[in-house]
Amino acid sequence: MKTYGDFEAVRGIDFTAAERSCFGFLGPNGAGKTTTMRMISCSLPPTAGTLDVLGMPVRERPREIKARMGVVPQENNLDEEVSVIENLLIYARYFGIRPRTADPRATELLEFVQLSDKRDWKIPRLSGGMKRRLLIARALMNEPEILILDEPTTGLDPQARHLVWEKLRQLKRGGVTLILTTHYMEEAAQLCDRLVIMHEGRILVEGSPRELVAAHTSRQVVEVFEPPDELTSALASLEDGARVERLADRWLFYTNDGDATLGKVRTLSIDPGSVWLRGGTLEDVFLALTGRRLVE
Repeated sequence: MKTYGDFEAVRGIDFTAAERSCFGFLGPNGAGKTTTMRMISCSLPPTAGTLDVLGMPVRERPREIKARMGVVPQENNLDEEVSVIENLLIYARYFGIRPRTADPRATELLEFVQLSDKRDWKIPRLSGGMKRRLLIARALMNEPEILILDEPTTGLDPQARHLVWEKLRQLKRGGVTLILTTHYMEEAAQLCDRLVIMHEGRILVEGSPRELVAAHTSRQVVEVFEPPDELTSALASLEDGARVERLADRWLFYTNDGDATLGKVRTLSIDPGSVWLRGGTLEDVFLALTGRRLVE
């Protein structure tokens, strides 16, 4: 639990992240994800309750935990006054890593994140994707057992995002435990072995992405984009017990028999190009549990 005066930022959540796996936190803004990550990374003490990381209580042994942990923050905090390689070597000193160990390790990590040819660049010359990859390399300088990633690919283009995913999968295969927050449902589905969805400081559900989709949304969804107003009654009559959601620009039919629902929709005078059948997704689960209302 974490409180600020009368405000409960995190309300007594309970979870276990298995070793050598990727455990994710999803939730809208203000759900308590970042506060939880800060408590796990020993940068913010819990107000109450028990929190153990690597088998150690965070209140009593924060230094030991931090020595075995890497953190990739949400915001870029690289030192812009020094080069790419120097960012890694300076960071290594905080852990007492000697130059004869730090130098080859930094070179190896730059190769791992595909930044070897940028080793002498100053940080302002790097793209957003390069900076995120360098932050990951920096967090690996102390050879951590747990890597904390707070929205690791926010703002990246698809190519850079997929490259980061590839590197994170490699780390997990190598035995590193990953704990991440993300707003990207595809990212959570791609990377997480298990995840929780948080809302207003509480955990709503926990499971693998596949388990959550199976339990909390339909197998398929038929989307009808911008149907003519005169077909409103006809579309409403197609519900047949399925959950239907009417949005500003489309209708969503949540169904376990997509072909049957699609066939019914296509009997109406609707442009076939505006009708789409897809599988249920983690985003459907997320929106069903937390709502579509924008949270500021």
